[in-house]
Amino acid sequence: MADIIATNETILVVGGGISGMTAALEAAEFGKQVILVEKSPSVGGRVGKLYKYFPKMCHPTCGMEINQRRLKMNPNLRLLTMTEVSSVEGEEGNYSVTLKTAPRYVNENCTACGACGDAVEAEFDNEHNYNLNKRKGAYLPSAMAHPQRYVLDPAIIGTPDATKAKEACKFDAIDLEMQEQETTLTVGAIIWATGWQPYDAAKIQPYGYDRIQNVITSVEFERMADPHGPTGGKLLRPSDNAEAKNVAFIQCAGSRDRNHLKHCSRICCMASLKQTHYVEDAYGDEGKSTIYYIDIRAIDRIDDFHQKVKANPNVTFTKSKVARIDENKGNGNPILRGVDTEGYHRYDNEHDLVVLAVGMEPSVSDFPVKVAVNENGYIEQDESNGGIFAAGCSTDALDVNRAVQSATASALRAIQVVNRVAGSEG
Repeated sequence: MADIIATNETILVVGGGISGMTAALEAAEFGKQVILVEKSPSVGGRVGKLYKYFPKMCHPTCGMEINQRRLKMNPNLRLLTMTEVSSVEGEEGNYSVTLKTAPRYVNENCTACGACGDAVEAEFDNEHNYNLNKRKGAYLPSAMAHPQRYVLDPAIIGTPDATKAKEACKFDAIDLEMQEQETTLTVGAIIWATGWQPYDAAKIQPYGYDRIQNVITSVEFERMADPHGPTGGKLLRPSDNAEAKNVAFIQCAGSRDRNHLKHCSRICCMASLKQTHYVEDAYGDEGKSTIYYIDIRAIDRIDDFHQKVKANPNVTFTKSKVARIDENKGNGNPILRGVDTEGYHRYDNEHDLVVLAVGMEPSVSDFPVKVAVNENGYIEQDESNGGIFAAGCSTDALDVNRAVQSATASALRAIQVVNRVAGSEG
């Protein structure tokens, strides 16, 4: 990392999800020098884990591939993966930033041939698939990983598996001597784009996520539907791998609740409406979905999508906040109990699988620099933040479209800061 040149006219972007990539590309294509850091081994963030977008039901891989190509081609942009910001000091136009980069144990000679992955035996939970399956101790993070380079899990370093990986590589790409590196850079502005994380469903005790196997989260269901996911695209119950043809979707699971997340997470309604398509795509008219909701928040073109789902005879809408979920011990089916608030009828509905539409919360709560945050933990646009600007889901719960718009706006603000620096020095 000694070859990195940064000045107070450089923009640092923290987080390589869709917002971070957008902000970095917008600034770099404007002609600014940009450093993009991502703590994971590859860029893509949460969008990289989606199977399809709503409302067009297209695959995110297309847009991701375009962004990756733009990243590769732009000489103004330097990408550092497995890197986090450990400290920030200074002021607008002149920040001193310390970065820590974890060892990948694989250098740039890697061709992603997979020989090291074939050679090792140890397996670990697969983070890309929300730990629903296993990956090898030498692995490619995902099919769309950029950089397209393998990673060695630090747990195998010093074990026979590490030696096997090194011996299997024909390109001298395995470097078991790699160490953590620390680098200090000077930058003029910082864009904070560390994104969101799913709310911990285990905290919603009445819904039994941690005790009923066939209660899963919306992000897990999304990975199940993906042919590259843990079940090869099959919608299978975790308890017995049986086909889940009768699926319940519970809205506001942890959102708009004073005991959990007070805010509306905005994407949850649309995510469940989208996921009913997965059930029908898998099983045709045999696939039945029931959406338990407080209210559906959909406007403009999004409401068109909502209305089409409502018109589908294979989808049922039940206006109710589910009180609790029990398990049928005989067959493993979750039993949803509550009251339909439109007819005030009590129900005890049994389903093959329950999908909790979990809310969004910021991925980072402990910042290396003082920034203004609201009661929900999101960074606010505030003059006290100086030359630090939040983008995407660091600012609020946003869908992909609004996150990209937010990132573009943050890039423009950061450009203005470094332009002022250039003007004052000229």
